[in-house]
Amino acid sequence: MKILHLKISLLLTAILPWQLLSANETTDPVDKPNILVIIADDLGWADIGYNNPEKVYSPNSDRLASEGATFENHYVMPQCTPTRVALMTGRYPGRFGKAALKATNERCFPVGTPTIATMLKQRGYETFLCGKWHLGAEPEDGPNHHGFDYSYGSLAGAVGMYDHRYRKGKYFETWHRNMEFIPGSENGRHATDLIQEDAVRIISQKHENPFLLALTFHAPHTPLDERGRFTDQPTRLDPDNPGRWLNEDEIEWFNDPKGIIQKEKDPEKRLFLAAVHHLDHAIGMIVQSLDERGLRENTLILFSSDNGPQHSWPGNAYPDDLKLTDFNQRIPMRGHKVDVWEGGIRVPGFANWKGKIKPGAVTDQVHIIDWFPTLAKISGNDPVDAGDLDGIDISPALLSGNTLEKRDLYWIWNPKINRWALRFGAWKIVSYGTKQPAVPGDWQLFNISEDPMESRNIAEQNPEILSDLHSKFLKQRAKDNQQKSLN
Repeated sequence: MKILHLKISLLLTAILPWQLLSANETTDPVDKPNILVIIADDLGWADIGYNNPEKVYSPNSDRLASEGATFENHYVMPQCTPTRVALMTGRYPGRFGKAALKATNERCFPVGTPTIATMLKQRGYETFLCGKWHLGAEPEDGPNHHGFDYSYGSLAGAVGMYDHRYRKGKYFETWHRNMEFIPGSENGRHATDLIQEDAVRIISQKHENPFLLALTFHAPHTPLDERGRFTDQPTRLDPDNPGRWLNEDEIEWFNDPKGIIQKEKDPEKRLFLAAVHHLDHAIGMIVQSLDERGLRENTLILFSSDNGPQHSWPGNAYPDDLKLTDFNQRIPMRGHKVDVWEGGIRVPGFANWKGKIKPGAVTDQVHIIDWFPTLAKISGNDPVDAGDLDGIDISPALLSGNTLEKRDLYWIWNPKINRWALRFGAWKIVSYGTKQPAVPGDWQLFNISEDPMESRNIAEQNPEILSDLHSKFLKQRAKDNQQKSLN
């Protein structure tokens, strides 16, 4: 089976680099669109139907992808918090010091840092966030201090799907509305349903201005917990039939109309597929609400996962947290979550804007850092003071099918950095180790176009390419080193 078809301050008087577009590169939108940003959590490349139709049931997401532009080479950071920093700021997380280089509940960037929310507020947008924040779990670091008019969900990272609490300790109580913790944490309802219902409520309100709605779902991150109507019974294997989950036959998320999920023999994979089905249903309900309000044709929908597949999980970190092994769908790439190999950073992504974005595929490399400058361009041509963005405006590719400029993409991971990578065109260098690569010989080199599994190190055969990529890496790393650590 073939799986792959792989606050803002005053206006600047000078045009920023990512705004230098010729008049024929893209068509400026007549009206500022509503913007719906959807982030799935730990959804691997093959954990969505349009990349893996025989194994995954996600018809609503697949429809949005088929009617829009899919990103065939779509990159994020290796883990949740770093990707959220990149999304919100348009900059690599290393630009803010070490705090945001892995999953954390500490402050990731200072209040006053330009974000997509502050940028769009400057342009008259209403701004909403429903779901997981994970960019500072203290209320003083919450989303309402970073441009969002309204926020709901968890300030910390992953939560129990039904009790909505984080790991026991300082941030155990984290379920909030506008950074005020909700008594009882709305215990008993699935987090995916609560986020979906709040999103539909927001869409159904009367809006005098265009809106940004960021939907940062907790699913399908662990703990995987799909109880259906049996909300008083945490997900567990059936003691009378250990190959199946208790009440599985009566829980809708395990039983899609095509029978795809039930064809999966591995119960842990089946549980994950049920969580994806549940998430996809929520996305469908939200898009339906846009249709019912007549908002769909003027709404840009962007979708991404935050990193590659989790693969395995020891359990017991969150309430009702199961131990799981090899529960994602298999991908034809090396690595998974927290890796800078392709499997950890190359994820599903697409853009849908009915009547504006034609169906097709963007084959150029894109990165979630690009979403900030792209939304800046689509929401208006006037320059904004956003600092030195790392991303580029990809609207020419989305709206006009143009080729994007060739540039390098760069990754590091962990406050005590031990994973390094850079890609330019077909070529990618990778290094694992706590010592920063100092000379070209410290790297492995791969041709990703020919070898997506990164199985053949061809550094010795290509010394000039290796040297050039090492120089590009040093320039990127120097930009990190200009920043003071937040730790």
